[in-house]
Amino acid sequence: MKAVVMREFGGPEVLKYEDVATPEVGPGDVLVEVRAVSVNRTLDLIVRENKYVRRPALPHILGVDPSGVIVAVGANVTDRKVGDRVYCSVFIPTDDPSAHLTLPGLGKVNFLGVSTWGGYAQFVKVPARTVVSIPSSVAFHDATVIGRHLATATNQVEGICQIQRGQRLLVMGASGGLGSAAIQVAKWNGAEVVAAAGTDERVAAAIRVGADHGINYRTQDLTAEVMRITGGKGVDAVCENVADPDLFRKALYSMTHGATMATAGNASGNIEVPLDIRRLYLYQLRIVGEPREQPGGLAEAFQKAGDGGVKTIIDKVFPLSRAAEGHQRVAGREGVGKVILDPTLDDRGSKS
Repeated sequence: MKAVVMREFGGPEVLKYEDVATPEVGPGDVLVEVRAVSVNRTLDLIVRENKYVRRPALPHILGVDPSGVIVAVGANVTDRKVGDRVYCSVFIPTDDPSAHLTLPGLGKVNFLGVSTWGGYAQFVKVPARTVVSIPSSVAFHDATVIGRHLATATNQVEGICQIQRGQRLLVMGASGGLGSAAIQVAKWNGAEVVAAAGTDERVAAAIRVGADHGINYRTQDLTAEVMRITGGKGVDAVCENVADPDLFRKALYSMTHGATMATAGNASGNIEVPLDIRRLYLYQLRIVGEPREQPGGLAEAFQKAGDGGVKTIIDKVFPLSRAAEGHQRVAGREGVGKVILDPTLDDRGSKS
């Protein structure tokens, strides 16, 4: 099969489009023909640069969120069949005691595309129990974005922040995959959403998926604008996935008494931010790191998508052969929304 293989760490130039052996399906596995996989800043770019907390063995194939069609099933697989349209979860159950994290309902898990070869390929092998059906009404490009982010956003907004009707939520990085999903989950729960992003175009995209208010935090004072919008009260919760030192402080100062902040990313590339401890305890604030989803969360996400209730923001679709260009675009923060790789496209972007 064709795949984008990384044989050393470094810049986008280390991603080589070449021939490798198609994975062999084990008894409990399925083989999926990949139709879409996204370019993630942390789990693709940071891993490629060898700056992630986990270092994959080389050679390696990135890609944490492939969606596609099952073309082979293992001997012990009874609930999946050839031809099924599926999304491959990033979470791979493992007995490894040093696993990335523990997931409710699955136990210890590693990450597809980090600990194992991922979806930057024509085919990917995954445990059958980690795939979720994609409704026929949902396109593969959208499915990859929905599968990667909606269940996590739901856990953050509903489970961690416990957003209720009439409350206010501030979403940072609001045009990204996780941010735009959080906006929609909050609106389903009757909340008022303030979307914050780094360009006017990104703010406008967040408004289109349902946000009530928009703030360009590069040209406007984030805290002042939040206080203006909320009549000086502040927001009840924040989804903060940017980790910009200045913006983190301003997001913290945008929170009302007893508010909760949920985080699962550092899109700015920073891993350390300042924390005003006095503000934290005087305002009885709560900050929770939560990158997971609840049991059944993925299936519920795709059920919602099948009912037509989910919007995605996709910036650009590249052929798999041009994965390095996709990485360059994400690194340069050039577009609005997710960058997708499609193995079915030729070098010119046409269906092969």
